[in-house]
Amino acid sequence: MKVLILTVLCLFNLSTTANEKSKNSKHNTAANASYLSALEKEVIYEINLFRSNPPDYAEKYIAPLAKHYERKILHYPGDKSIMTQEGVSALHECVRVLKKASSAPLLYPDTRLTKAANDHQTDQSKTGKTGHTGKDRSNLKDRIERYGKWQVRIAENIAYGNTSAQQIVVFLLIDDGVKSRGHRTNLLHPDFKSIGVACGSHPKYNTMCVMDFAGGMSNN
Repeated sequence: MKVLILTVLCLFNLSTTANEKSKNSKHNTAANASYLSALEKEVIYEINLFRSNPPDYAEKYIAPLAKHYERKILHYPGDKSIMTQEGVSALHECVRVLKKASSAPLLYPDTRLTKAANDHQTDQSKTGKTGHTGKDRSNLKDRIERYGKWQVRIAENIAYGNTSAQQIVVFLLIDDGVKSRGHRTNLLHPDFKSIGVACGSHPKYNTMCVMDFAGGMSNN
């Protein structure tokens, strides 16, 4: 048995079908954003799918994974086994919370937030580091304010080792090993209306995806 151990985020494969996508086209707010890759558009779609109905998303895409745990190892069918920190208890806690969660507004892609996310992704693709601090010691606020003024609040989620958009969203929602469940909080927060996404390579985890959120953006 091959077990994949990631120290930042462990991600697994679960894809949305084409029929479901066609039925939920309103969630595809990034469809015409030519500056985004196919994966980046899919990430925005998947987040919007979740935000539109958290209880339904939890029941369809998260709860069924419980049967694939063996202690702290998640044996996902057709993919590598994953060593988690908390085991299935984190999944059950996530499902309980999401079944009581309210829907949130759809997110729309923003070029300025995307540039900020791309700066960090490009940086870590070279340094191999993880976390929210850049090589130049920049933080999220610094990177966003290079390109515009943010409104209400900002936040950043980063996933390492992902191979699909739904992998990113599902494991950020479970937030295994993150005591604050901060990634989940960001994905649920109703104040966020705009998003920037940058996915690319990472020397240690092969892939990474940066998601920057804001209540809104305007030019400097």
